[in-house]
Amino acid sequence: MKIVICGKGGSGKSTVSAMMAREMAARGEKVLVVDTDESNFGLYKQLGLPQPKDFMDSFGGKKGLGERMRKFMRSEGKEKLSILEAFSLADIPAELIVGEDGIKLVAIGKIHDYGEGCACPMGALAREFIEKLKADGMQVIVDTDAGIEHFGRGVEAGCDKIVVVIDPSFESVQLSQKISDMGNKINKPVCFVLNRMNEDSLELKDLVEKGMIIGTLPNDRDVFKACLKGSRVPEIKEMKQIVDRLLA
Repeated sequence: MKIVICGKGGSGKSTVSAMMAREMAARGEKVLVVDTDESNFGLYKQLGLPQPKDFMDSFGGKKGLGERMRKFMRSEGKEKLSILEAFSLADIPAELIVGEDGIKLVAIGKIHDYGEGCACPMGALAREFIEKLKADGMQVIVDTDAGIEHFGRGVEAGCDKIVVVIDPSFESVQLSQKISDMGNKINKPVCFVLNRMNEDSLELKDLVEKGMIIGTLPNDRDVFKACLKGSRVPEIKEMKQIVDRLLA
């Protein structure tokens, strides 16, 4: 299954992705985490893994990928860009994957330098990666960039489910409604995870469609400390119910 994790910036997408991956791996599932956020460098730390090289490096970096895209569009004249052929995890060069304990991590690409240009090539590569990857029994968790630009890039086209992480804020609730509408238009099931909940944010449940909520995560002190220090996030019992419902 391919699961896209999305939501407002700062809602906790990477934290949820990491905890979800660990819970799935603890059940014996083979898990591939795909980092498609070009501006967030923290996911590998939350998984307790070394930082991976950019998958985009296999195309000669951002410049090489951009040239390949332009050449394809000139020569093929097709509306839909095709960067990758269908592939499996075993086809990815070993130096571009990090992982242990049943969890593997691939990072599509990051913004590394001032003035290097927009992230459009990375978005196109992320879309192709998710669509062309053969899951082969793996659970694939895709951590996206903030907001909904990835919907404009069509990244969700190759996924099976969309999980929206909602934190206690009006902006997050608004965005979840927009994502739900977009998911419906492309016939992808959408569900919600309420994050950083405490007694002051219980009314958040009244602002979203209850049937779409698959679980809530507390405002956990140990999780907060791990995120602050850039260390591996702890396991929390509430993630078990969320994974139960996702895999049902």
